Amino acid sequence: MVDRSIYHRPVMTEQVVDLLRPSLRMGVTVDATFGGGGHTRALLAADRKARVLAIDRDPDAAAQAAGLGKRLMFRAADFRRLDAVLEEEEIDEIAGAVFDLGVSSHQLDVGERGFSYHQRGPLDMRMGPDAPLDAEAIVNTWDRDRLAGTFRRYGEEHHAGRIADAIVAARPIADTAELAAVVADAVPARARRTGHPARRTFQAVRIAVNDELGALAEGLDIALRMLRPGGRLVVISYHSLEDRIVKRRFASGSRGCVCPPDLPVCGCGRTAGLVLLTRKALTPGLDEVAANPRSRSARLRAVARSTE
Repeated sequence: MVDRSIYHRPVMTEQVVDLLRPSLRMGVTVDATFGGGGHTRALLAADRKARVLAIDRDPDAAAQAAGLGKRLMFRAADFRRLDAVLEEEEIDEIAGAVFDLGVSSHQLDVGERGFSYHQRGPLDMRMGPDAPLDAEAIVNTWDRDRLAGTFRRYGEEHHAGRIADAIVAARPIADTAELAAVVADAVPARARRTGHPARRTFQAVRIAVNDELGALAEGLDIALRMLRPGGRLVVISYHSLEDRIVKRRFASGSRGCVCPPDLPVCGCGRTAGLVLLTRKALTPGLDEVAANPRSRSARLRAVARSTE
């Protein structure tokens, strides 16, 4: 069993608890990305009547749920299947939910998972065994234009074409260390001075392998649909693509009347289903970033379901 203390350090735990505390006694709260269970533990500790349904598609996460008591239900599942999980558990609505997106420390630190550009490992990058695609298939079989488009879209990589050319020329690429080296050699020297040059490429491949943006859009819609009046939803994202999806979905749901401003009486009848709890994204404090550098890119947004 992996030591819980090093499995994954949860990000912005105090903010998550503070935002969800008002809804903890209203019903079941969903931890959609259980990981090492840090957020779940904090929520259970915050209120002795809190109940949490935790899900995670990573099979390694299940061991972290042991010993947390009867107030925790754990299911091995992708959060894009949240509606099916809730139906199987006979839960009609939820009081709250937290999504902590991205890759856990455990996944990054265990080279065998293939997420790290610092360690040698297989070209895998699957969050769970249910993923129909792995990194090896992308790196060694996708054509040059498809690779470049993926790096550009999901990694926002400025040198996508050069990197795609280098990967195709180097095939077959055997593992993550070789892929990182190929990418580093492909980019200009100036791009190697700020962070690891393969970071964006690895991010892009990982997002494509796990369809992370599609899963986020689906999971978010399910959670919002199942949220009871007064219930709360918190999302922590780690790059602009995720944050953009969350920001737009929350903004859309919190928008009421869309009639022209010069119309004296509302004709659309639209009311806001959501209330923004964070007008702009919250970020970790300096102390948290110093203690956990991986938290530095975190952006937290939260909404509540309208009671009107």
